[in-house]
Amino acid sequence: MKRLIVAVLVLAGVLVAADYATAAAAESVVSRELRDRLGLADDPSVRINGFPFLTQAVSGEYRSVEVRADRLQVGDLHNVQLRADLRDVEAPLSGLLGSGTPGLRVTRAEGAARVGADDLQRMLPGVERFSVGNIDANGIADVVDKGGDPTMRQLDPDSVARLSGTVTIAGKEYQPVVLAELQVADGVMRIVPRDVRGSDGDPLPDAITELAKQTFALRIDPGGLPFGVVPTKLQARDGTLEISGETRDVVIGALPGSGAAG
Repeated sequence: MKRLIVAVLVLAGVLVAADYATAAAAESVVSRELRDRLGLADDPSVRINGFPFLTQAVSGEYRSVEVRADRLQVGDLHNVQLRADLRDVEAPLSGLLGSGTPGLRVTRAEGAARVGADDLQRMLPGVERFSVGNIDANGIADVVDKGGDPTMRQLDPDSVARLSGTVTIAGKEYQPVVLAELQVADGVMRIVPRDVRGSDGDPLPDAITELAKQTFALRIDPGGLPFGVVPTKLQARDGTLEISGETRDVVIGALPGSGAAG
């Protein structure tokens, strides 16, 4: 009996190892295909979720596929992060295992591009030590109570960012803190300053306030999101600005009998 148990455990280990190895091979094939389809310089990171992989591969249906690509250069931006979460994916086994052309049909795709603080600072002449942060409803209410525009209470905190940096004017250093409304339209990110204060929360001189509003106002086009995702949301996240959205019914590559390519 002991030998039988050992044999079963060894067999289970071999099957698990084979499953992971096959998944890794399929992920590599999908990565190369997506690199070509998305016009990337390097292979993106691809993870096919769910275990066991082989069960999904035989059916040709996958619950979730994650795609990540970092440090991309898009126009004046040098460190854009792209991510996509593909849900309910159909892909023939022959394509994923390399004996055919990879093709995927995606029921729903969520995509996002993140622009880091370093990239944003390059677009802000004279600003140093720039950072991006979040603010909640209580923080917005506190700014209004200190004399901020009352209409800011109506803003969704998810669409507001707390921006800060150091500027030198007439030989004097200031550290304005800007609450900015984040907007997205036609795939373009817009940063609209709504309130400017010192790092201590007190008002700054009017001239400094107006200059900060002009300096921190930005319009940024990060390029199209992967898989034809339509951008609908812009928010501060993890020290970056993230533009995101989703789309449905996407075909990537060629599927048998479809004659379509994404």
